[in-house]
Amino acid sequence: MDRFSQMEVFMTVADEGGFSSAARRLGLSAPAITRAISSLERNLGVQLFKRTTRHVKITEAGARYLDDVRRILGEITAADEAVSGINATPRGHLVVTAPVLFGRLHVMPGITDYLKEYPAMTVDALFLDRVVDMLGEGVDVGVRIGQLPDSGIRARKVGEVRSVLVASPDYLNRSGIPRSPNDLTKHTLVAARAGDFSPSWKFTVENKDFTLKIRPRLTVTSNDSAIEAAREGLGITRVLSYQVASDLADARLNLVLDEWEQPPLPIHIVHRENLNVPVKVRAFIDLLSEQLKGNATLHPRAA
Repeated sequence: MDRFSQMEVFMTVADEGGFSSAARRLGLSAPAITRAISSLERNLGVQLFKRTTRHVKITEAGARYLDDVRRILGEITAADEAVSGINATPRGHLVVTAPVLFGRLHVMPGITDYLKEYPAMTVDALFLDRVVDMLGEGVDVGVRIGQLPDSGIRARKVGEVRSVLVASPDYLNRSGIPRSPNDLTKHTLVAARAGDFSPSWKFTVENKDFTLKIRPRLTVTSNDSAIEAAREGLGITRVLSYQVASDLADARLNLVLDEWEQPPLPIHIVHRENLNVPVKVRAFIDLLSEQLKGNATLHPRAA
């Protein structure tokens, strides 16, 4: 196995977190993966992974080497695509990340369309309610909701969503409709720990932020569960507008205190900063961007 193939094996083991899963992804045997890593370590004179019977963990030297390997292999791919022309067909592997519910509702349709259009591609979809280290975790494309920090990523804005309070008509008929944030202290609240969880809810009053410390009767780990509890009439919950768009349209849930909402949150498709964006990445971003920009639930007041 040549050096570039060994580097690809190394990067795949690091991304997969194991030799067996890397072997499956590359279509190689587990012994072939082990031999490639051992040969690479001998040539470099450093240990790239710490191995136990249960875990494979990259070493500090391996992590530094991984950054260079990603850059080198990316440049090789870009060079190949440049000589093949702009219309080169995407092929290879793509890693995509998004928040759990957003990924299921709005990214998976794009992934399935992408795989149907480009049969030489494979995709790993990482739907997680946390900010993913795209470089460290080997992610090619991500969807982020909220303001972006300054970092080495490129971003394309594709929409906005609102942070909304909702409750079922049955609950509001029984408990009354809150007229101000302070009224929430008299209501049953449901909170989700997913994403950027906080024990306080923020509101905007005459362009000024107002923070209310909440005491939820029910706290759950996912937005799906919070929404289901609200549908069943337990109380009021706070979610993002796209998560309850169908519930609002069908009147299973009603908006509460919408005049106190904070400004909408932007949605971006992001990818790692590269001089030459790989064809496989560019094709997926173009496809997903078109779908998201055309989705009415991903724009202010659409819900």
